[in-house]
Amino acid sequence: MPFARIRREGSRPAPRRTSRRGPVALVVPVLGALLAATLVLAGCTSSTGTDAQATKADDSASYLDLGQGWSWQRQPTRTELGVTHTQDSLDPNEPDAARGRGEDILRNDGAIWQNIHLMGFGTVNPEPVEGDFDWASLDTRMKLVKDTGGRTALTLCCSPDWMKGGSQGETDWSKLERAPLPQYFDAFAKLSAEAVQRYPQVERVLVWNELKGFYHEDENRWDYEGYTELYNKVYTAVKAVRPDVQVGGPYPVMTSLAADDHNATTEVTGTWGALDERPMDVIDYWLEHNVGADFVTVDASTSIRSGDAVDPVSVGAEKLAAIDTWLRGKTQLPIWWAEFYSDVPPGVVGGPQSQASAASALASVAAFAKSGAAAALLWGPQGHSLEYSALWTDSTKDDGGQPTPLTRAWQWLVPRLAEGNVEIGSSQTSPLIGFRAPDGSALIVNVSSRPVPVPGHDALEGWAIAERSGATSGS
Repeated sequence: MPFARIRREGSRPAPRRTSRRGPVALVVPVLGALLAATLVLAGCTSSTGTDAQATKADDSASYLDLGQGWSWQRQPTRTELGVTHTQDSLDPNEPDAARGRGEDILRNDGAIWQNIHLMGFGTVNPEPVEGDFDWASLDTRMKLVKDTGGRTALTLCCSPDWMKGGSQGETDWSKLERAPLPQYFDAFAKLSAEAVQRYPQVERVLVWNELKGFYHEDENRWDYEGYTELYNKVYTAVKAVRPDVQVGGPYPVMTSLAADDHNATTEVTGTWGALDERPMDVIDYWLEHNVGADFVTVDASTSIRSGDAVDPVSVGAEKLAAIDTWLRGKTQLPIWWAEFYSDVPPGVVGGPQSQASAASALASVAAFAKSGAAAALLWGPQGHSLEYSALWTDSTKDDGGQPTPLTRAWQWLVPRLAEGNVEIGSSQTSPLIGFRAPDGSALIVNVSSRPVPVPGHDALEGWAIAERSGATSGS
């Protein structure tokens, strides 16, 4: 089942992730001089080498001219950034100091939205026996969101074992990603309604996750009919008890392929490849047959399905903008990115502590902001083994909860993109992108490993991220 393969914690569409996401994720979760303002390398650590690099970035980037040779575009709509908590994420059993540092990052513009799963990815089986609920782990996660000032989204996935052919009272975590059987769609909808009633803080629900378990292998396509039937039952049940809650789907992985792949579309293509027609079919069917929706939700990585990353990372990010453009041609529903995975070029080390991963993630955020995405959620904000950025280091360790190379830049963007008046720019002569706020403050990102020359100053190092506090209008 190579396309609808079993997905592990973090779930992204490129198969090379299997070397990073093992079955442990399914164990029961415990829960010019014109810029002479100050600039710093975002996400620096206390190491001497990194401090020196930050100083060089300060001195060099302060002399970049953001006018000459740059093109700028104001974001067309507000973009709200958030996170999805996964298996380990500031849980009560973590060291107090490490957990406290991570909570401070969240509290200090770390996220507008915080997303939690109904079952799995940090929460236990909420209804191990029909009618017998266990809300303890969800209670803990909901409290975390409240304590750190976030707005709450709930992904209505996954389902108790008895809804998918298992025994009452048992939880087999290796079967987490199986869909409920059709005869239990009503039971899952009822559980969903129970959850949103219990937690008035929930404002958005995402119905299911990546169509897990909904695939017709013999037909080489997704079971969009089955998914939409489940979605409609959940939508109806949730709205019956909480009409204020916004409901969205269908949450497919918008896979991209090589242009000559027999599943590739000719409708949405670019230097990054071509979209897979199969998830596009899911969107089309769901839009036509759902009983109501408040937003549309998708996810994707910047690589193609073979696992090959697109180089440069700014080109890979163009895929995300192309998906938004295609969706906007289909519907005026707000676009929510439930997950996004920003790859680094071949030979470059990625991960939570990788400067390259941070720069790649910011290129993705730039694509979302330019193309009108309403929200984008960072999967797994706590340090992990995946080759993607996080916002704090592993807080299960005593010295954890520290900022990563992404943290400061992300915190700069969260409130500004939510206001909706940031300009997103790119240099026509160098691998630089930028975000510029009305007060002249800016974030500059080198989206390549190549140093960018700055006349009369040290080069801006590869993958550098620099922030300025303010500048003369028009710079």
